[in-house]
Amino acid sequence: MSNSNEPMTGPVTSADRPAPIQAIPVRHWGQMIAGVIVIALLAAFLYAVATNQNIDWSIVGENLFNSTILSGLWITISLTILSMIIGIVLGIGLAIMRLSPNRVLNSVAAGYIWIFRGTPQLVQLLLWFNLALFFPRLGIGDFSVDTNTVITAFVAALLGLGLNEGAYMAEIVRGGILSVDHGQSEASMALGMRRQKTMFKIVLPQAMRVIIPPMGNDLITMLKMTSLVTVIAAPDLLNRAQTISVRNFYIFELLIVASIWYLVLTTIATIIQSRLEKRFARGIAARPSTRARVLKNLKPGRVESIAAVTEPNATPEDHGVKS
Repeated sequence: MSNSNEPMTGPVTSADRPAPIQAIPVRHWGQMIAGVIVIALLAAFLYAVATNQNIDWSIVGENLFNSTILSGLWITISLTILSMIIGIVLGIGLAIMRLSPNRVLNSVAAGYIWIFRGTPQLVQLLLWFNLALFFPRLGIGDFSVDTNTVITAFVAALLGLGLNEGAYMAEIVRGGILSVDHGQSEASMALGMRRQKTMFKIVLPQAMRVIIPPMGNDLITMLKMTSLVTVIAAPDLLNRAQTISVRNFYIFELLIVASIWYLVLTTIATIIQSRLEKRFARGIAARPSTRARVLKNLKPGRVESIAAVTEPNATPEDHGVKS
């Protein structure tokens, strides 16, 4: 009499194979109901806005591509790009100074960040715009120029936005630099690389993966913060929309026009940020560990012996190695 626990011999037929598992997805009724409610509320809101008799949508369409609006749009884009360039350059320099063992550089950077992060950006814009009240002329010795000639509304906006952004960017870059393993710097300096070259060739490229997400968020914030320059009469997008609304008395319609363009620019900035994040994250998720790379280059017998010692329950296949 044969033992029922003995393994079966002979060819395996389809009747001997176990039936495939029928996976039934779990229905999340709560999420479905919540989604329907949110869609219904959003549709009701859009319908109420679209059919509102107090909003003249023809005015929105007429002014969406108005030359005055487009000129303000260009000023907004220019302020955003130039202010971010100033902020990034300042931020990298201040972050390196904050991490420097030199106490003077460290203190200067810390003081700069403290002042510009501790005062409202609107106050900084007003101070730069009214700089002529304290310094009527700028220059050295006999060479000087009228402050109002140099510090125009656009220049005051650029200084107020760019210098303030530098303080916030410094902390973003510093956090990215600290995220890189210190052994990277030690290894490069052991090979004879100078500290400056190590920072720009080894550390910063690796830190970009951590820096890009908050930097993209700052770019979007900067794009919207340019609307503050309206208080100093800089001809940005919001200022141009308000100028038109003063003439035709369609205040809400022109605000909708400005909001549409801000949404378009924010969407473009979000797409660029997403592409940059993917580019700097290439190879990070799929990069094998050092242990897996070592095991891959060993003979199968050697792999089994190492795995038996380090992980008794693991197999070579668990590390991507074929025995």
